[in-house]
Amino acid sequence: MIWRPLRVLLRKEFLQIRRDAVILRMLLVMPMIQLLVLANVATFEVKTAALWIVDQDRTAMASDLVRRFTSSGRFRIAGLTSVAEPGEDALLTGDANAILVIPTDFERNAVRRTPTMLQVVLNAENGSQAGVIQSYAAEIINRFAADAANSSTLGSGQALRRSQPVIEIRTRAAYNPSLDYKRFMVPGILVQLITLVGTLMTALNIVREKEAGTLDQLNVTPIRPAVFIAAKLIPLWVIGMMEFVVGLGIAVGLFHVPLLGSIWLLMSGAALYLLAALGVGLWVSTVSETHQQALFVTFTLIMVYILMSGLFTPVRAMPGWAQLVAQMNPLMHFIAMMRSVMLKGAGVTDVWQRLLALAVLGSTILALAIGRYRKRVS
Repeated sequence: MIWRPLRVLLRKEFLQIRRDAVILRMLLVMPMIQLLVLANVATFEVKTAALWIVDQDRTAMASDLVRRFTSSGRFRIAGLTSVAEPGEDALLTGDANAILVIPTDFERNAVRRTPTMLQVVLNAENGSQAGVIQSYAAEIINRFAADAANSSTLGSGQALRRSQPVIEIRTRAAYNPSLDYKRFMVPGILVQLITLVGTLMTALNIVREKEAGTLDQLNVTPIRPAVFIAAKLIPLWVIGMMEFVVGLGIAVGLFHVPLLGSIWLLMSGAALYLLAALGVGLWVSTVSETHQQALFVTFTLIMVYILMSGLFTPVRAMPGWAQLVAQMNPLMHFIAMMRSVMLKGAGVTDVWQRLLALAVLGSTILALAIGRYRKRVS
């Protein structure tokens, strides 16, 4: 009979799983956490876009159009000026997702049924997000024109004939005119690859020492834990930097992703980011005893990392609590920095907040991981 041996083997397998506390928690808890979190953050909807208004008309009709944008719930006003330069700066730094330019004589042309042009400038580094914002803006403007045709007067009191004003929409995609998805995705994928090197290889490298028994032998030698950790992390940091440089060359040479900013600024960001990646890998090694555990924990963390980083879906589309959590994700900051420097030509003054976040998060994560490791071996 095969049932008795099968029953014995099944009992043995379930006992092994139950005794492996790390795997058991991951199997039972992490899928539920992933489902709850990722169902909210994995969305292509743009809930609220930051819109910069360049109002060169300053009339009641222009003000009414601006109110239409804000009341739609799809846009919030990032700034309102009569010149375009501040809006272009906001687009560069990421403070604005789009610029709406209302030209001079907008109301007068609408009254006279003279064609008038509204310009919408989109931050097209994320092509899918730019397309969604463009459709929202076009819908609001078209409804505004239709409602104006049904109105007997304008806000300024000028009579309006019962015919729809001739409003044309001209769209300009900044930073990625061709809306090539590779320009948006390749920098993020490059960051993802060095994340795997820094986090997974660190975790597996130290866990391998545990499984071989050499870690216990090293812990009873005069070698200080700090020296041992440095010896483990520095080679992987160097390898990560080398892979970043090679990957950057492939992105520019093979995929034709522009590098408009400083390569040294990118390397500085990568150096800081790898501190966080190595720190996460070191922490994983303290909660894992086997390769299987290290792989499972690492990929669970990286999945949440990636989907909350803005790699595939914009962070602005996430719920408020998820956007707050994403600020503690170093992957999000480095991907945003990569895209700004490569596609926009951003400098230190434009991305210093990202660099500061990477420095703080990297040093904090690494310090906490080292502290936990020392506690485990002491």
